[in-house]
Amino acid sequence: MPVIFVNYRSGDEEFTATLVERELSRRFGDEKVFRASKSISPGSKFPQEILTAVRRCSVLLAVIGPRWLAARSAAGGPALADPEDWIRREILEAFDTGAVVIPVLVGKAERLRREELPAELGELVDCQYRRLNHRNAESDLSRLAEDLGRIVPELGGAAASDGQHEQSSREGGQTGKDASRKAAPQKVVNRSQRGGIGNVNGDFTGTFVSEPQGPVHTGSGHLYQAGEQHLSPRISGDGMQIGYVGDNHGTVNQERGGPRPSDGER
Repeated sequence: MPVIFVNYRSGDEEFTATLVERELSRRFGDEKVFRASKSISPGSKFPQEILTAVRRCSVLLAVIGPRWLAARSAAGGPALADPEDWIRREILEAFDTGAVVIPVLVGKAERLRREELPAELGELVDCQYRRLNHRNAESDLSRLAEDLGRIVPELGGAAASDGQHEQSSREGGQTGKDASRKAAPQKVVNRSQRGGIGNVNGDFTGTFVSEPQGPVHTGSGHLYQAGEQHLSPRISGDGMQIGYVGDNHGTVNQERGGPRPSDGER
């Protein structure tokens, strides 16, 4: 059910009315704000939809631009004096139902004077207005939204919820690759297989060496590089040679040249 009814005249700041409606819809929710060209579905009965919406609203925003007063009826007189003028009818209906009516003066529009209006609309002059300047649109719209949140507690709660949602999205929300990277759980795999060199499928425990590029020692003790004269039988692969000296439970030595170090030098 709409809480805010946006009243405007075609040919006078209808684009501003759209701007106001969209900003308030963003803050409070689309269903809370009524604007005829947006809210009335094709094929619906226009008079019935308009009157129902304005009777149910808590606040009517009368968007008033520089040409608002100058609009003429089909008969050539002031449009606001015509009982069939919808701008007039909507405002009077809001007064009759006790809704808060806020004139929104756009740009260079001047404050309304009682002598400029039909007597039936004289009450509009007494309503406190808000001004919207396109140069300060963001701050003016924020002020208007804050006013509405105070006037209608329901809107204040909706705005607070929307703000919490946006903050949560900024602080905790991730998109794209970052989200998938952070969301992916780490995989812990327990494997059990008895040692080996090369690629292994299945579970394993102990030491596993895949594609070694130098001396490998899987036991206890010291590891040394030995010279050519001390190398054990060679294992060749991928164009390089690897020599092992000793067994798999003691010292493995590999040297590039010179005498093997004594135990005291190790």
